[in-house]
Amino acid sequence: MADDIIPQAGDKAPDFCLKDGNENEVCLKDFAGKWTVLYFYPRDNTSGCTTEALEFTALLPEFEKNNAAVIGVSKDSTASHKKFTDKHSLGVTLLSDPDKEVLEKYGAWRLKKMYGKESMGVVRSTFLIDPKGKIHTAWGRVGKAAGHAQKVLDVLVKAVG
Repeated sequence: MADDIIPQAGDKAPDFCLKDGNENEVCLKDFAGKWTVLYFYPRDNTSGCTTEALEFTALLPEFEKNNAAVIGVSKDSTASHKKFTDKHSLGVTLLSDPDKEVLEKYGAWRLKKMYGKESMGVVRSTFLIDPKGKIHTAWGRVGKAAGHAQKVLDVLVKAVG
């Protein structure tokens, strides 16, 4: 999937409903009136994804102070999310998208190149969605997981003013 079809600033955020690690359905509309950080990551319990989840969890009080929820999405199962959350005491909500429906809507399921091979996979991406359901900022390809949560928080704080 090309970068040009990733939702951009000003676009309405694609709606969705997915299950969390406790099998509860969570929908984007549940966060109407709040800022929402929606981040897509490749896999539970890998080094970069663990770093990202831990950093978002550590900064969660700051996000909440700025009326924001933080949601992570991967194609891992709800059981995998539960283990990942429990193992690392994560505070962020993790949602399971095994059918890649939401990953595709947000352009996070794309062709990746690694060690000279091409294959489809999850490209680490983040979207800051405003309280009216519009994309405020899109990070279509997050380079490094480390430090990314702080960058998202900085943009949120500036946006909230």
